[in-house]
Amino acid sequence: LRVHHLFDDTFAEKFRKIVEGRFKRYGYFEYDTEAEIERYKGLAARLKPYVVDAVSYMHASLQANKRILVEGANALMLDIDYGTYPFVTSSNTAIGGVCTGLAIPPKQIGRIIGVIKAYTTRVGGGPFPSEQLNEIGTTLQEVGHEYGTTTGRKRRCGWLDLVVLKYSTMINGYDVLNLTKLDVLDGLEEIKVAVKYKIDDKELDGFPADLDLLGRVTVEYVTLPGWKTDISKIRTFESLPEKCREYVEFIENFLGVKMGWIGVGPSRDAMITR
Repeated sequence: LRVHHLFDDTFAEKFRKIVEGRFKRYGYFEYDTEAEIERYKGLAARLKPYVVDAVSYMHASLQANKRILVEGANALMLDIDYGTYPFVTSSNTAIGGVCTGLAIPPKQIGRIIGVIKAYTTRVGGGPFPSEQLNEIGTTLQEVGHEYGTTTGRKRRCGWLDLVVLKYSTMINGYDVLNLTKLDVLDGLEEIKVAVKYKIDDKELDGFPADLDLLGRVTVEYVTLPGWKTDISKIRTFESLPEKCREYVEFIENFLGVKMGWIGVGPSRDAMITR
């Protein structure tokens, strides 16, 4: 059943057939079909004002030259096709999801902004080559307040992984980057950045699809000096400590994409625009 079926007179009949099919496949189980149908009728009434023909709606907006901002809820590594399958979500979180999810033609996509943290985090299971199961990981977790908004679950933390970001950049074609939470690194003496994956001392060409292989990689890091300065009140790139600017520029040079914005604190105005 799809959303438009909620507003169809045949919804109840279709729903009953689906339930009967489940009974035949899995055996009878306790389920109040009629009560569930009534519940959906109530939901349909609440949802109806918000349901439109998405294709017509989006294209009317495009033809009217309206500005459309599409925000991805999950990062590339949770993409069902290009992420660390099976530790992924159920949809395309890469730029292609704009086309398949909203019926926006590829040629209508304008500037693509990649939003990245100054370090790497992951929620739940799955491979994480640059994860730091040590004091560094704990520091990033605590200073960065890396806890799930709804569940309160701790996020796994590690050094910035430029192998992953290069992979993400190749797929999404970022025009500009927004670097967030740079201030979380303020207290570190030195900062490592993952730049290569190796197996048996041989560098891999890129991010591997084989998770067994990914689990065996040795990460090669570049170590950069920390800046040991509070940057949360700084609002221009030129005013950042030299070592901090070098960290940002190292990322830019590795990825070949410039930073358009740099987050230096949790407040709305804690942002450097370049």
